[in-house]
Amino acid sequence: MMDNHTSIKYFNILAFSSKTEKQPLLSITFMMIYLIGVLANTSLILVSFLDTHLQTPMYFFLRNLSFVDIIFTTITLPKLINILWMGINTISLIQCFIQVFFFVFIASTDDILLSCMAYDRYIAICYPLHYHILMNWKKAVSLLGGTWMSAYVNTLLLTLNIYQIGICQSDKIQHFFCEIKALDRIACANTRLHPILYFEIIVLGFFPFLLSLSSYINIISVVFSITSTAGRKKAFSTCTSHLTVLGMFYGAGMCMYLKPPSEHLEEQDLVFSTLYTAVTPMLNPIIYSLRNEEVKVAMKKTIICIVH
Repeated sequence: MMDNHTSIKYFNILAFSSKTEKQPLLSITFMMIYLIGVLANTSLILVSFLDTHLQTPMYFFLRNLSFVDIIFTTITLPKLINILWMGINTISLIQCFIQVFFFVFIASTDDILLSCMAYDRYIAICYPLHYHILMNWKKAVSLLGGTWMSAYVNTLLLTLNIYQIGICQSDKIQHFFCEIKALDRIACANTRLHPILYFEIIVLGFFPFLLSLSSYINIISVVFSITSTAGRKKAFSTCTSHLTVLGMFYGAGMCMYLKPPSEHLEEQDLVFSTLYTAVTPMLNPIIYSLRNEEVKVAMKKTIICIVH
């Protein structure tokens, strides 16, 4: 067990500096990113929930994505903002592992959820006449329930594995939160984490990515076979926002987790982690709002109702 070979009870999160110092400007920057993300995602949830035209499985998944993004940023950014503002960068062992658990849980959920959304768009465009049979509310709820449950089981097993390996090489975390690769560098049995991480990448990264990719390859082939320019444009308009979000999420995630472990890549890890955990969740609802006509119409209606 970990207690037999781990004496570290508190960690120092070094964030963006090797010294314990206040960084108010950086703290305000992340506070703005956090508040914009929470406000934008909350607005998208409310608008899609209140508008009767958006009561479809697609927007059901989208509401859950916005909810996941709110939790995603809440796991890491408030603690980071406090560290940068106060200059106090300590975190207890228990707090660190709680952060690890929820980060992996939400990241896994996000990953599988995006593939479910890609599959939903595939059915809607490739089999439009059978959409309400192939993707009804019962199946949508089952998909979502399976997503949350599989992410939870995976996260529980992974966190217990890391907990049993233990952390004893250093009390300094070269990151802005308790991130797995950063903990891997200071683990007692350093090499034991690598197979676990690669298994995670394959099962909950590569497979959902392949499902999303194959869905959009089929979607694009069907869209290009549409003879009507207006019909082609309409089909593309329903997918471009989700495709953009997919590109940002997987792009930042791959740059972060497909690189081999190296002390010389810590600064790159910080950049890609910031994109992955802070910027992307903030931009997701903005992209869906700007590139989706149905969402824009619903938002205009909601604003008019509030004003009047």
